[in-house]
Amino acid sequence: MIHVPTNILLVDDEKDFVEMLSMRLEDAGDKVTPAYDGHMCLETLAKIPIDVVILDIKMPGMDGIQALKEIKLRYPLVEVILLTGHGTTETAIAGMKLGAFDYLLKPADFEELQTILEKAKLRKAEQDERIRKAEARQLLRRGGNI
Repeated sequence: MIHVPTNILLVDDEKDFVEMLSMRLEDAGDKVTPAYDGHMCLETLAKIPIDVVILDIKMPGMDGIQALKEIKLRYPLVEVILLTGHGTTETAIAGMKLGAFDYLLKPADFEELQTILEKAKLRKAEQDERIRKAEARQLLRRGGNI
């Protein structure tokens, strides 16, 4: 089976963590763009098409929940997977209520992350396809063919 790369934005203030996880995700065939805070995340989303954001909750400045709110406001079709420490599980659940696809506890199991990434990518692809079909129907109606 052919693996279609997922365009991932990995957001965490721990640079070593970002580098190591980026290497593992790229070795698995995905394309990873790093960001080290919430503001950099939003700047990157404005420039690069992203399928899934892996977003740490605890970051200085704009935390992950604030960034999630902005992502869902500006880019509602981008899926977000939250990363959380053991003490912030409640915050991660609150993030899911705000539109995050799922969350993982740090340190995240790589195979579990890959499974969640595939599901998030599939959901985004299905949403994109439904939008394309709706737009095509709209164009056909405008043209008088329906």
